[in-house]
Amino acid sequence: MPSMRLRELGITIGRFPTGAFNAITDVWGVTVGHCNLIFDQPRVARTGITMILPRGKEIWKDYCFAGLHVQNGNGEMTGALWIAETGLLCSPIALTNTFQVGMVRDALIEYAVEHGYPQTESSDLPVVAETYDGWLNDIAAFHLTKEHAFAALESANSGHVAEGNVGGGTGMTCHEFKGGIGTASRIVDTDSGSFTLGALVQANYGDRHLLRVDGIPVGRIIGKEEPPLPWPEPPLTNSIIVVIATDAPLLPIQCERLARRASVGLARVGGVSSNADGDIFLAFSTGNHIPCEPSTALPLQMLPHEQLSLFFEAAAESVQEAILNALTTAETMTGFEGRTAHALPVKRLTEIVRQYT
Repeated sequence: MPSMRLRELGITIGRFPTGAFNAITDVWGVTVGHCNLIFDQPRVARTGITMILPRGKEIWKDYCFAGLHVQNGNGEMTGALWIAETGLLCSPIALTNTFQVGMVRDALIEYAVEHGYPQTESSDLPVVAETYDGWLNDIAAFHLTKEHAFAALESANSGHVAEGNVGGGTGMTCHEFKGGIGTASRIVDTDSGSFTLGALVQANYGDRHLLRVDGIPVGRIIGKEEPPLPWPEPPLTNSIIVVIATDAPLLPIQCERLARRASVGLARVGGVSSNADGDIFLAFSTGNHIPCEPSTALPLQMLPHEQLSLFFEAAAESVQEAILNALTTAETMTGFEGRTAHALPVKRLTEIVRQYT
């Protein structure tokens, strides 16, 4: 059976309806682009970059409110201190491998300068996060260049988002299967109106025996040999980056509260945030507009705190399904030193789910 998204397999997670594409791009204005490198000579490359643009390229001029949560801190996200200080997201969000965070950060600044976007104390601190792809990718070869970062930016579009072995997720593993990029969305109806929430993950974490799908212990049922684990001993470091977007008018502290709920979705799939994990979650809202150089007081809107519980539940659902989409769309990959990460066997997955439902 070919790789497919979770719902294409007939498996539905949660109670909220999805957006048109069941992707973070269902939040109006959000675009996503990828650039990935897959080759074997002169050195093995299984790596890439994913760009999330909260308002397209207007994000360099029209900032968003945002909030962070660090579930476990063995990871990197540049620009995080400024978000914690001001609640402002002032650049695209890039996801890549651990060794090339700095290069991608510098590329974002260079792109903004070359294209004439305003230079402020905020825009000069772009957001770049990482997970480690050195099992399948010869990470010490430093394959990625600023041109690849530019290509990911230029390819960013609304609508369908490629998942699995793409962009920053190209060389990642998840629950000891092939992992990568996944996304999902939900529509949330409140007394203040109807809003969209979407999540995108770069999933590179987890033990197989912990994997659960809608509460079903799929990882234990499949076991260690169906297909075989990618390694004799699991690596010490695992990570997941979660980005949550919504068009609801949230203030920074509300975005921070929303970011924390990514941990609920992660736990539902079987993530426990081990000692050496880098599990970093960012939530942003496009519901208010903050110009890069305001000269007067700004008119802001705020969703009542009492209406946030629905968004917390929708975030948990979206993150859960995004991780599972990363697993079901990823394909078996052989890379550095002949190592192989096998895809989650989706036919077996559907058989197991049918047995429990």
